[in-house]
Amino acid sequence: MDWKEQYKSFLWITGFFLFAYFMPIETETFRNSVIDAFALAKWYAQEHVLLCLVPAFFIAGVIAVFISQASVVKHFGAKAKKWKAYLIASVSGTILAVCSCTVLPLFSSIHKRGAGLGPAIAFLYSGPAINILAIILTAKVLGLELGIARIIGAVSFSLVIGLIMAFIYSKEEKERADAQLAMPEVEEPRPLWQTTIHFFILVAILVFVNWGKPLETEGFWYFMYANKWFITALFGIGFAISLVYIIGVKKLYVLLGVIAVLISAIFFYNNPTIPFVIGVVATTLALTFTEGEPNQWLGETWGFTKQIMPLLGAGVLVAGFLLGSAEGNGGIIPKEWIYTLVGGNSLFSNFFASITGAFMYFATLTEIPILQGLINNGMGKGPALALLLAGPALSLPNMLVIRGVIGTQKTIVYVSLVVIMATLSGLIYGAIF
Repeated sequence: MDWKEQYKSFLWITGFFLFAYFMPIETETFRNSVIDAFALAKWYAQEHVLLCLVPAFFIAGVIAVFISQASVVKHFGAKAKKWKAYLIASVSGTILAVCSCTVLPLFSSIHKRGAGLGPAIAFLYSGPAINILAIILTAKVLGLELGIARIIGAVSFSLVIGLIMAFIYSKEEKERADAQLAMPEVEEPRPLWQTTIHFFILVAILVFVNWGKPLETEGFWYFMYANKWFITALFGIGFAISLVYIIGVKKLYVLLGVIAVLISAIFFYNNPTIPFVIGVVATTLALTFTEGEPNQWLGETWGFTKQIMPLLGAGVLVAGFLLGSAEGNGGIIPKEWIYTLVGGNSLFSNFFASITGAFMYFATLTEIPILQGLINNGMGKGPALALLLAGPALSLPNMLVIRGVIGTQKTIVYVSLVVIMATLSGLIYGAIF
């Protein structure tokens, strides 16, 4: 046996043994950290997986099957105009309104289909960072100047980080671009407007089922929140029509699914998540029993799910153990340390806010009340912006999945760029305000 090849297994076994042997289960802090890890996982499963990730996986499947590789290359690859590719990627977050984990299947899909590294990274950052509702809520709750600084920072970050990544890996990207330029033009199997409509319906469902509750109890934003399930139902009808006339699913399967959703909506009127889940199950069954592209769509959706969900689950558990859940007693790292270390506007306080935000998990809009609590406990304005620019776009689960898509080295470079730029932005902002 070649023992040089066995050292990794030996280190893993030894590490687990030492952890188990010295595990401080008798301490209250450790027990609370374990409870918070599972509390965060439970909250994530209840509040985020069904309504955020499941639609995102189906959208990623649409990109992989119904949007040809030539089309992705045309808009985001070597054949695309650079300014157009980066512009579309950098403002995509205003449409998607997703979090750092929901954007992952979409990023993985466009990268797999041939998008250049620069535009793909710009999309990866902007998706969760430039949520228009989060920007507005930031300005209303935390101040107008912080809201403006957040949107300027987020748009510029997505562009600059994408360009830097493309420059660093220019040789690799050139080889990929040469291969794309040699690709023949492939005629789309259906008109682009049909695919666009189907894609838009799915994105609209993703956006409206996750529409956050605003602070006020009247006005446009509250009206959208109060009626989000009715709006989702309208798009659900459009989705059923699209399945039949665009995707080619058999009418009987779609009709049976619609009936099941309507019956569940009557019996579970006060719990709209149940009809939504039944709709997902009905869609899955309809695609399963329909040959051709619909079945391929389900296959790609399942492929992204298998790739991403285990890493996200592990990442959420680790994040909860280290930093705690929003409602729990805290992780193994005491919250008091964080309050103390993000005061003022020093280089360290901004860096600590950036690196902490990068590893924490923020669902869409949750960063604002968390940051409000930190500011009330003495957090400086510079570190507040640093956390806003690093936190929503990154998380430990997010990093684990990105590593599986683009590799360890590129992931480290990407995360480092986000943390460094967030730190510098926080320093500048804190010095001015």
